[in-house]
Amino acid sequence: MPHPSRLIPPHGGTLVNRVLTGALRDAARERAQTLPRIPLRRSSLADLEMIAIGAYSPLTGFLRRADYERVVDEMRLTNGIVWPIPVTLAVDEATARALKPGQDVALAEGERPLAILHIDEIYPYDKEREAREVYRTTDPNHPGVARLYQQGDYLLGGDIWLFDWPRAAREEFPDLRLTPAQTRRIFAERGWRQVVAFQTRNPIHRAHEYIQKSALEIVDGLLLHPLVGETKPDDIPADVRIASYRVVLEKYYPKDRVLLAVFPAAMRYAGPREAVMHALARKNYGATHFIVGRDHAGVGRYYGTYDAQRIFDEFPPEDIGIVPLRFEHAFYCRSCGAVVTAKTCPHGPEEWLHLSGTQVRAMLRRGEMLPPEFTRPEVSRVLVEGMRRYQGHPSPNVSS
Repeated sequence: MPHPSRLIPPHGGTLVNRVLTGALRDAARERAQTLPRIPLRRSSLADLEMIAIGAYSPLTGFLRRADYERVVDEMRLTNGIVWPIPVTLAVDEATARALKPGQDVALAEGERPLAILHIDEIYPYDKEREAREVYRTTDPNHPGVARLYQQGDYLLGGDIWLFDWPRAAREEFPDLRLTPAQTRRIFAERGWRQVVAFQTRNPIHRAHEYIQKSALEIVDGLLLHPLVGETKPDDIPADVRIASYRVVLEKYYPKDRVLLAVFPAAMRYAGPREAVMHALARKNYGATHFIVGRDHAGVGRYYGTYDAQRIFDEFPPEDIGIVPLRFEHAFYCRSCGAVVTAKTCPHGPEEWLHLSGTQVRAMLRRGEMLPPEFTRPEVSRVLVEGMRRYQGHPSPNVSS
């Protein structure tokens, strides 16, 4: 059995842990009651959790100005380590003016303090520039850009220490909410040296299954790692998606070669840059390979079909560390009688079964089973039943 230290190194070389325990936790919790309180929106709560557990290693807090500027312009921190998306904490002007560098504040969920932030810097930033560089668009209809434009005009930079978990971390998928330290320990116990991670915010379907099993042929294990943080209102709710993964894993995957765990991050829909961020985070969880498929982390028509694969060519492989596995768009071919890609199928598009995300959601809302060539019937039933529960009710997976 490989020792955990012999697994792939975390990004930056050290797995960050900003979670206080014992007497230190008790002291921080007590001190937080005396500090100015900054309530966090859902996406920032997700960032807080991701930083604290080391999923965003080497980050130890929210970006200071020099790191922010270089990440936006060059996709690197000031120390040269690759980091593609700024992880920041925004506040409005009134809050910024009431604070000063060197001060500690309590980061809260509603009225409940969760962490202490030591403020090193308070600085303004150019939202349009960040949108243009990070999201490749300034269109306010882009969900990531819309969130950026709606947040405060000043950023707080500094390290955090977590002493209490956000509600989602305590209550949502507790059996699947594994930290990077925990997944690494499991990989070591199972003797997995090479692990492929799969990111998804969608229900599992036959094309996913084809890609995952193809990758599993060349590694020891699969980390199936669905994102369960904030998503668009029309995305399938996280609990419905997780139920679909559970049912397909039970019947169609080797139990000793797959680990299902949830990825607590919020979706930014930043396309290529977010693909790199997703890969680096999975490296922190202990994965050596990362599947990058069609339009990874994309939305609408803002990115080219394979832009999220091409961006990895902009970095020396050693600066990324994790190996991107680039898959073509997979689909069911009626003539082949199988799930294939354009690389392996000799037939034309008239034989290919395509369903867009919009079509899938529309069918589910109408209570229609999806074609068995598209997804397993067991999965389809889970999705239809799950969506029926949400008819007329907002998904718990989005903020109001």
